[in-house]
This record gives sequence, C-alpha cells and structure tokens, in this order.
Amino acid sequence: MPQRTGILLVVSGPSGSGKTTLCRRLADEGEASYSISCTTRAARPGEVNGRDYHFLGREEFTAKRKAGEFLESAEVHGNLYGTLKSEVTGRLEQGSDVVMDLDVQGAALVRACNDTAIRAAAVDLFVMPPGEDELLARLSGRGTDSPEVIALRMKNALEEMGHWPEYTYRLLSGSQEEDYARFKALVIAERMRVSCRKVCDEPVQ
Repeated sequence: MPQRTGILLVVSGPSGSGKTTLCRRLADEGEASYSISCTTRAARPGEVNGRDYHFLGREEFTAKRKAGEFLESAEVHGNLYGTLKSEVTGRLEQGSDVVMDLDVQGAALVRACNDTAIRAAAVDLFVMPPGEDELLARLSGRGTDSPEVIALRMKNALEEMGHWPEYTYRLLSGSQEEDYARFKALVIAERMRVSCRKVCDEPVQ
C-alpha cells in the first residue's frame, strides 16, 4: 500500500494569538513532532533549553548557518532564529508529521526553500486573533511584561497580521478548544491528500 510522507505544518501568528499553545498540544498528544527552533536571545523566565528553544551563542549559531545546517534562519529584533534541518527532514521521510511555530519571515523562507521535498510537505496556517482589543487583553494578561514591552509587541503583532493573505489557511481564533478542534481537523484533512503519498518499492499483489 502507498505510504504517507510527513506533513510540515508551518504555523504563524502574532504574539498572543495562541499559535504556540496549538503546536505544543498537537505534539503533546502525539499527533506530530514539535520542531524546536534555535535562537541567540536570552531565555525568558520559565523557558528551558531544549524544550522551548535551543539557546545558542551568536558565534555558534553563525557557524551552523555557514555550514548549511539550517532549514531557515533570520534576524528578528537583533536576535538570530532558525530551524535545524535535523529537526525536520528525517521525520518527514519516515512519515512523521512535524509542526513548526514560525514568524512570517521564517514561514516565507520555508515556502522559498529549494528542497522540493520540504516544499511538497509544507502546509502553512496563520492564526488570526479575533480583534485588536482581545489581542491587547491577551498580551496584557501574561503579567510578565512592562507597558513598553506590551506596546512593542502590539505594534509588531499588527504588522504581522498584515501577512495573513500569504498563507494557504487562516484560523480566526476563538476559544482554545474551538481553535484546537479546527487545527486538528486541518491536520487530519492534510493527511488524506493524495500528494502526501509515496509508492512502496514492492507493488501490491
């Protein structure tokens, strides 16, 4: 029987949209592997190296990028971010789905990737907050950021939201349970796509 190749689910959305929660829950339920990004920024309170990010020094990050180890990488607000190919390619070939939480710049780089297998596996989704007031409430509700930081995050979020037409799918956020039900339905539908199938070496008798 034909075997399925993995889906590379690229999920973007502004801070406070709930995209990371969706990605983490999908991975926690065993539905996909969560691709952990590398970054040169300092860890925030509560973040753990190897769980939230691979925290690298700038020199180490730059060396890996020069060696071609990244699927995508970019500099955002003075910090470097990137996804190691080792986090993605082998899993896709084995038929495992991979979910990536990327900003709009990273998602664009995945779309432009010259690896045909990556491009064939990629499915992109933008998680859109229900409105500016709700987004501001979500950003403020964390209780960990100063008003200045919240204002900057809000400005960046509004800029990111202008990129949603570049994506194949858009999820307009509601409750956490509604969002996850729609998110998982998308994954299930994509698994049934004929283009996600590969033919075994041995023909069916």
